[in-house]
Amino acid sequence: MNIAIIGGGIGGLATANALLTKGFKVQVYERAKVLRPIGAGLSLTPNGLNSLNAVQPGIAQTLIKAGSPIHTLILKRSTGETIASKSMEIMQRYGQPMLMIQWSKLQAILASVLPPEIIHLQHRCVGFEEQDDSVKVYFPDGKTVQADLLIGADGINSVVRQGIIGDGFPNYAGRMSWRALVRYSHEQLSPNATTVITSSNGQNSMLMDVGDGYTFWGTSALSADDYVNRRATDAKTHVLKIFAGWAEPVRAIIAATPAADIVERPICDRPPLDRWSKGRVTLLGDAAHPVVPSLGQGANTAFEDAYELAECLAVAPNIEAALNAYENSRIPRTAIIYDRSATQGYKAYQPDSENTFTEMMKPSFRSQDDFEAWLYRYNPIAQKRKVY
Repeated sequence: MNIAIIGGGIGGLATANALLTKGFKVQVYERAKVLRPIGAGLSLTPNGLNSLNAVQPGIAQTLIKAGSPIHTLILKRSTGETIASKSMEIMQRYGQPMLMIQWSKLQAILASVLPPEIIHLQHRCVGFEEQDDSVKVYFPDGKTVQADLLIGADGINSVVRQGIIGDGFPNYAGRMSWRALVRYSHEQLSPNATTVITSSNGQNSMLMDVGDGYTFWGTSALSADDYVNRRATDAKTHVLKIFAGWAEPVRAIIAATPAADIVERPICDRPPLDRWSKGRVTLLGDAAHPVVPSLGQGANTAFEDAYELAECLAVAPNIEAALNAYENSRIPRTAIIYDRSATQGYKAYQPDSENTFTEMMKPSFRSQDDFEAWLYRYNPIAQKRKVY
């Protein structure tokens, strides 16, 4: 089977690897000119690391060496006082750490295990047409490719999704975000730690060690509109103004970041779907189930998708049965994660957000512990396979 993947991000690359290990012929089409570094960090949790290990045994150890396993979670007020500190026992409980890593490092490691000739840059999908026994994919300047199966791994603004679902723009969650990756040292920045800082006026900030002396910072605030500044200098001025009264190191690290490195984006999601596929076309990762980043599960669930889709295609008698099994396996789980992400994300910006974060950090907060266990214990190799 010849399979075309639209999107050369981390979800698309992981899926390509998973499909290649099952013997499929795969081509990845990415709109970017180069796979260049992006100023972002992200968290890999045990469910995501287990999924990647199921695809490529041992890759989790490579990623752990490239990132920063988090040992401590610190909660602070915007005025600087520490509210709570929690020792992270993720490794002891689930066999994999809570790992913070640079997005670009993760992408590079995933790309390094693929044959370079299957990754086609400067290929922006503009549409597709399903035929009797194949899918025809369209690119600018009249270029086309034929495939037996098309996978849309092209993010929250997926072109492939619009061809299947046609649901338009994502939903704005009422919050704007600013983030960047920077080499920065400060006495209040601890190694192997993530610091969450909250205030009662709908503003939050997060600082996390992602290894190699880099800190990833992300700030967010309630906003009536989703306006994005056209000039990088204006975006930096805007975020500095919003967080002007905050205790260090928040303002200092923003000020130390080159304006061109700051990414300003609206926070968006899409409600869960009851189907991701149509004929010989399906979706994966943020193209299928984008969520607000309150749980840090965007990448991790994409890796779960990658393994499951490849496994279903390998054992099912035909594409239709494989995609049905894939959806039956993935849609219920990702819908639960969406609901939890949306609820927790909303609460994090309310006037009592300090109490919300504090309760979540308490060992006695049973519902949080139960959900965490359900989320992190996911191991695709241990899942019972459907017999066709």
